[in-house]
Amino acid sequence: MGMIGWTSVRGGVGAAAAAALLALPAVASGQGAPATVGVASPNCGPVQYGGPGTPSGVIVSDLPMVGDSAQRSSQMVTADLLALEQAGWRAGSVPVGFQACNDASPTTGTWDADMCRANAQAYAATPTVLGVVGTYNSGCAAAMIPILNQASTPMVSPGNTLICLTEPARGCGDGMPGSLYPTGVRSYVRVIPNDAYQGAGLASFASRLHVRRPFLLYAAHDATSTGQARTYRGAARALGQRLAGVRAWNPQASDYRRLMRKVKRARPDAIVLAGLIDQNGARLIRDKVKVVGGNRHVPLLAFDGFAQQETIRAAGRASRGMYASVPGVDPSQLPGRGAAFTRELATKVAPAPVELFAPYAGQATAVLLSALEQAGGSRGAAAAALVSTQVTDGVLGSFGFTARGDSTLGQVTVYRAAATMRPARLVTPRARVVRAARLG
Repeated sequence: MGMIGWTSVRGGVGAAAAAALLALPAVASGQGAPATVGVASPNCGPVQYGGPGTPSGVIVSDLPMVGDSAQRSSQMVTADLLALEQAGWRAGSVPVGFQACNDASPTTGTWDADMCRANAQAYAATPTVLGVVGTYNSGCAAAMIPILNQASTPMVSPGNTLICLTEPARGCGDGMPGSLYPTGVRSYVRVIPNDAYQGAGLASFASRLHVRRPFLLYAAHDATSTGQARTYRGAARALGQRLAGVRAWNPQASDYRRLMRKVKRARPDAIVLAGLIDQNGARLIRDKVKVVGGNRHVPLLAFDGFAQQETIRAAGRASRGMYASVPGVDPSQLPGRGAAFTRELATKVAPAPVELFAPYAGQATAVLLSALEQAGGSRGAAAAALVSTQVTDGVLGSFGFTARGDSTLGQVTVYRAAATMRPARLVTPRARVVRAARLG
């Protein structure tokens, strides 16, 4: 990540996240910040602040700062900082600092439920934490939301897509989503469409490729991957696709040649992946190409966990020509303020291309700042104000939220892998296909 010309106001980072968090840009303040303003956690980096005087509180980002998603997460942090800079480091009259925190295990490189809960408890117990921008992984959000909700702490996600976080759907467990909000107040919103839109969009795109018999693979023991697979299955049924098969892949496996031989025997005309590149996705892609054939011969389509530069780096030539969907609009196609924000962000992360979720992180930060401004800096009042927040000419355009916390935006971008992930088509799935995806 490109360095931003700011210096830190407070040091201190624990071993669990040190490798990634110490590489973050630091933010300058002539006065410094009170030692108690941020979260005292080994998973969090230094408090950063670029405004006059000292901050009254902080917003924190909660992302996987190690592992395959580290580059994406570091760009999202850069976007958070840019949004704060553009807001003058204030929510109305309240000066606000920033702290980046890690929720991924340094051992596995993927999000860790215990770390997510520990982070949420630390945020809830720190009165100067005014809100959370995160998470990227929906399973981590499910662990954090009830803890933050009980502490009336607002949370805005740039990347969670699991339907069950906001509305009921087939497969939701543990009383979700109601069980996530013990106070009865919806203290969580997301600026990105949920997986009902993504499943419907990816299946609609597959139909445009004349796919009729896709084979669906999903990462085992992962609620988000299972949920995404379910949305694709529902949407495919509504579009007249008949699945050639459905199987889970074990992220801990050493190879997938045996699995891919089973897939090949089913004679699918495409393969769909629901999961993350972090879940041994590169090996899965390489073995697909070796056993089933190249992506021109048998198209490979994937959900947003594969829609990042790390997929191309890790899978190499085997990734060429595969498709991956992302809820929302590509950064290069954002209008107005979004285009200007992306251009400035690009100068800060150069020479790397802007990762797809980075502008969404900037928008999530802006939404949180707006809610805090409405609430006069009170995190409890901001939590209650989230769902009523309206965005006009924001990074993602103009939109609002449903009473349950979903963005009113519903577009999906499908990318094709080359040297980078390049937008292939913007899809607006039909309402009946979205409903079918939600039902699974």
